[in-house]
Amino acid sequence: MRCLVFLLLVALSGAKVFERCEWARLLKRSGMDGYRGNSLADWVCLSQWESHYNTQTTNLNTDGTTDYGIFQINSRWWCDNGQGVTVNACGIKCSELLTDDVTVAIECAKRVVRDPNGIRAWVAWVRHCEGRDLSSYVRGCGV
Repeated sequence: MRCLVFLLLVALSGAKVFERCEWARLLKRSGMDGYRGNSLADWVCLSQWESHYNTQTTNLNTDGTTDYGIFQINSRWWCDNGQGVTVNACGIKCSELLTDDVTVAIECAKRVVRDPNGIRAWVAWVRHCEGRDLSSYVRGCGV
C-alpha cells in the first residue's frame, strides 16, 4: 500500500526522471557533447550524481541557497528564487529549472561552464566524475 501511495505521489508531482540513454541522447541533440571541452559522458555523469536525472530535484544548502533541477543549479549565482541576494547570471527564475522541458536548464548549464571554473563548478562532478573513465555513462546509448 505504501508503495502505491508513493508511486501516486510521484505521478502527481509531474517530475520527469530521465533514463540514462534518453538523457544522453537529449544532451547530444542539445549540443552538449564537446561543449566547452566537456564530453557527453561528463554531462551524464554530472547529472546522475547531482539529481539522478530528475528534473524536480531541489537541495537546500547550509549557506541558505538552494540548488535546482536536473543540473542542481544554485540560486545565489545562476537563478532567482526570490529569497535573498542573487547574481542570477542565467537571467531566469529558479522555478524554470524544475520543468520537464529542460531547454532552460541546459542553456543555464552552458552559461555555468563558460565561467572560469567551468564544469568544476559542480562539486558532484569533481567528486564523482573528474579523472575517471566515464564511458559507462554513455555505453549502449548510440550517441
